[in-house]
Amino acid sequence: MVQDIVTNVPKARHAVVLSADGIPRGSTDGLTRQDVGTVSAAMAGMQSLSRATAHFAGPSPDRGWIQTVIEFQHGWVFLIGAGQGAYLAAAAEPDVDMEQLSFRMNRLVARLGNNLTAPPRVTPADAAQTGNGPQAHPAETGRSVAVLDRLDRAVAAVPGALHALLLGADGLPRGASAGVDRDLADTISAAMTGIHAYSRATAPFAGGERDDEWSQTVIEFQHGWVFLIAAGEGAFLAAAAEHDCDIEEFAARLSDAMPASLPGVPGEGASDA
Repeated sequence: MVQDIVTNVPKARHAVVLSADGIPRGSTDGLTRQDVGTVSAAMAGMQSLSRATAHFAGPSPDRGWIQTVIEFQHGWVFLIGAGQGAYLAAAAEPDVDMEQLSFRMNRLVARLGNNLTAPPRVTPADAAQTGNGPQAHPAETGRSVAVLDRLDRAVAAVPGALHALLLGADGLPRGASAGVDRDLADTISAAMTGIHAYSRATAPFAGGERDDEWSQTVIEFQHGWVFLIAAGEGAFLAAAAEHDCDIEEFAARLSDAMPASLPGVPGEGASDA
């Protein structure tokens, strides 16, 4: 049944079913055991960190995670829920029919139903005790997050846009739009650093040979969007928007703003929050 995705969706490459703790449950042909294990581990970490960013997209009572999509120059990776404690990941070529792939993925989840349910072996309490999950970078005493004017204008220009946060190659916040305090910046930067690493680790699953062709990772929630995009020179940009926001326009405006927002420390055009 998992093979159905590749058989019936042109340009689909692979699919893997995994448990929340990264144990492979099944896969399509053409993947080695090591490939499946690597993808399963990366996707398990990805879904956990994706959920941890829900509050970045706004304070809504309905903040359920829907899917995570990773874009490379050479392809796509999609991750959706597949029952309690189980997930379905699929990879495809750049020009795949995304609607058809989404339909097949959700159809597979419906067909397998409870067979995909896999209670996690590690409870939330266990994770807290062992230090798993995103950890905020220690806040620098006496420093707030600098407001980068160009990011602030990009957020203000698009209805439904909420936040933008520039992260350096070291994963530390370099500046943000207005309204992002230090605690939020530290928490999101920690989660995004992990999401960035997990995203790049899935490049071979999407058909690439190098991890430097990653373009963006988009996380969809019931109440909004969180996305992470490459910003050049090893930097990357995290942003959040309401669900009805035009995120393509938002991303385009952020892209236009980024060249003047890349310095390692805020300079001209930035102000202290």
